[in-house]
Amino acid sequence: MKLPLSFRPRRRASLAQFEWRILVVCMGNICRSPLAEGVLRHRLSEAGLADHVDVDSAGTLGYHAGEAPDPRAQQVAQQAGIDLSTLRARRVCAEDFTRFDWILAMDRHNLAELESRCPEALHGKLRLFLSFAPDALEDEVPDPYYGNLAAFETTLALCETGAAGVIEACRGQLAGTGCT
Repeated sequence: MKLPLSFRPRRRASLAQFEWRILVVCMGNICRSPLAEGVLRHRLSEAGLADHVDVDSAGTLGYHAGEAPDPRAQQVAQQAGIDLSTLRARRVCAEDFTRFDWILAMDRHNLAELESRCPEALHGKLRLFLSFAPDALEDEVPDPYYGNLAAFETTLALCETGAAGVIEACRGQLAGTGCT
């Protein structure tokens, strides 16, 4: 079933049904990572892959745990037809390192924090989100929290760029499972 463009991202109760799992991580899980989660879910739905790939987001810090995304993030997402209002911030937990296939940090600081917590044998799951967008002018998604609405629009654009590359990589991963 194809979801409408304004579909509402939601947390899923069981991950068992998915062939590939992605966690997007920033610091507080109220700006960059929920935008990336919403964009990825939206684009995966458009690509017909929403039933095969699960996407979640988290923060390396837990001081916003339980909060909705920043209103500015919700505003720019809504203008793009993506509703983030059901998402709630959470902190990365130890279980995430085994649960997800890719754990994508929005910047090097958060990547380093993930590397310090992740068992060494699982470091291959950790990458920068924009590493999937080799033509991007940036390799990190800057934190828009202290910026204005334009900073959030830039973040959304970078999330769109990264998401396109992530989805192409997902297609490659899923091709071996017969899901695409």
